[in-house]
Amino acid sequence: MPILSPTDKHLLIHTTRPSWNISSFEHALWLYDIEKQTRKLITRNLHSSIKPKWSPNGNWIALSLNKYPSITRINDHQNEQQPEQYIYLYSVVSDELLPIHLGTDIPLALTWSNNNSVFYLATMNIWSTIEYNDLDKDEWYDVIQYRKSKVSESTTIYRIDLTENNHTLIVKRNFISNVSFLISEFLFVPLEEKLVYSTVSRDLENMDAFELYLIDLRNTSSLVRLTNNEIFEQDLQLSIDGKQVLFISWPLGSTRKRFNDTQNRLYSVNLVNGQIERLAENFFGSIMGYTMNNDNSIYILGQLGTEAHVYTQQLSTKNLIYHNGWNGTYRSIVSSRNNNNSIAFVYSSFEKPMEVYFINNIYQLQSSQAITNFNQLFIQRDLPRAKVYSWKNEDDQQIIEGMLHYPPGQFQSKNLPLLVLIHGGPLDTSLNQFLANAFYWATMAASEGWLVLEPNYRGSVGYGDQFIAEVRYKPLSGPGKDILSGVDQLIKDGIADPRRLTVGGYSYGGSLTNWLITQTKRFNAAVSGAGIVDHASAWGTMDIPGFHTYFFGGFPWEVPYIYQNESPIYELTKVRTPTHIIAGEDDIRIPTSQSYMLERALYYREIPVKLIIFPNEGHIIDFNPLHGKIKIREELKWLQKYGNQSSNYNELFNNNEKLKLNYVFEIYILLLPYIIIKSI
Repeated sequence: MPILSPTDKHLLIHTTRPSWNISSFEHALWLYDIEKQTRKLITRNLHSSIKPKWSPNGNWIALSLNKYPSITRINDHQNEQQPEQYIYLYSVVSDELLPIHLGTDIPLALTWSNNNSVFYLATMNIWSTIEYNDLDKDEWYDVIQYRKSKVSESTTIYRIDLTENNHTLIVKRNFISNVSFLISEFLFVPLEEKLVYSTVSRDLENMDAFELYLIDLRNTSSLVRLTNNEIFEQDLQLSIDGKQVLFISWPLGSTRKRFNDTQNRLYSVNLVNGQIERLAENFFGSIMGYTMNNDNSIYILGQLGTEAHVYTQQLSTKNLIYHNGWNGTYRSIVSSRNNNNSIAFVYSSFEKPMEVYFINNIYQLQSSQAITNFNQLFIQRDLPRAKVYSWKNEDDQQIIEGMLHYPPGQFQSKNLPLLVLIHGGPLDTSLNQFLANAFYWATMAASEGWLVLEPNYRGSVGYGDQFIAEVRYKPLSGPGKDILSGVDQLIKDGIADPRRLTVGGYSYGGSLTNWLITQTKRFNAAVSGAGIVDHASAWGTMDIPGFHTYFFGGFPWEVPYIYQNESPIYELTKVRTPTHIIAGEDDIRIPTSQSYMLERALYYREIPVKLIIFPNEGHIIDFNPLHGKIKIREELKWLQKYGNQSSNYNELFNNNEKLKLNYVFEIYILLLPYIIIKSI
């Protein structure tokens, strides 16, 4: 997200790109001068989980870095090295980056007060937890006691006082409070002299830990819980009058069979009386972001179907005002606190890669100018073209739509080889946007000659809450019929070649891929990533069992027939599709055991199969960019190898000639997350 300075003179921009030489990702923070239209690099080592924050006068930026000075402290008790932690202040005036030493306390979140010499910091000290766990080490040695946390889930809040003396920054840290949660976001409320914060937990079964709290700085023993909703509150912002805190809700599962099966919503909580109000209540789609305007109105990013656009809501009304912009996806919007109509945002579409834009008047949205050109190389290439494609599920006449990507130079052509690329979630959507990374690779597949259908099946967001609820009790078979109906329609329309059909997806998309190859033999090849084959065992080993409990209608022992009927493992005797499988070694969202089960079953059935495990990767393959590169490379090779039904499996397996990928793909792989403009 771009972040405007309080003076409206500067904009912060966070970008992510792969650093191939060190097998990592580079997180860069840039300072853009709006008047001079120039950009300056602050750091390439930004810690992406902590949002940089402007001081009230716009002279300082508080931030955290990934790489700390090489200073360590020896723990005499354990003889272990403890890394020293820092928060940094960047001076816009002097272009200096000044460290603030925190000892071994790990920073979690920060917020400035209403003056430039005080900010508040939330930290966690993991070493105190280790020492606590050592108390019973003599009794338990190295035995793991399940559900007994070995990592601290408590946070210490400090006030950091800054004093400048003869060009030297003097820092004083003052203890405020300990709280028994991990703090995710922080807001200072000057009107009340209080702090509002959101809490999270590593234990996603404990949804009580995901709430909002208010602490009085004049009486730190006074702690008020503001919410009790078992959802993840994110993107906290203070209203202009300082009396309300706004947040976006993101639904998570619950062990109590409760589930907020809704799209993302926008709420406000009154800090005086505690009343919670839903904003943009009449909006049918999903809320992707928002920003407060200085006239107390709200600019909202609302997603309807495959589009995400800009709207305005006055707090006095429930209806939204639509701002006529370009077709595509608007993200990460910020507004000026001094000029009612100035905004900055990130935008992309099928044919326009992601860049940051700025406009002085929101009512002239189509005249916005890009102020970055990070992804310029993409527009110098012959890119695939895409359109929205709709069809009907003949079982219940529900209209389904998705994105249809054509190979370069073949827009509206007929009889093309098809890849059905299924998004995860299910609470996600394939949008009119330009993405090129390990999980959103439709553009890359189309560049290799594939017609790519990205179906927004039942369960996708942007189509109303009922569209999500219809997944319940049939979480695989329901969406599966939506997808197969789309394939049927493409064949009827003469767009897809029925002899060259393939399918793939990741996470929930991988689970649907596993399901679909048990329902039809039409797919010549499948590429499945982090998918489930046995939902009962997945419920018992994954970190978010609440999703299963809700979508399947109960626990495995309560509705065993649904768990069995929706699990591909019991239908694998029907599979004839050569299947490529990938998984992260440390995945706890969809445990790697599910991929091993699928590989073993297909191997025993003598179906061509290959399983690739990425070390040190969890559910999101984001530890090493080379893993994402290898993922797409191998998946495209598999599609190229088995995409033609007339090919003989044994001949293909014995052919050791290296399959070559097109030059366009190599360009994408070189750049693929070259610049992803991140939310900060």
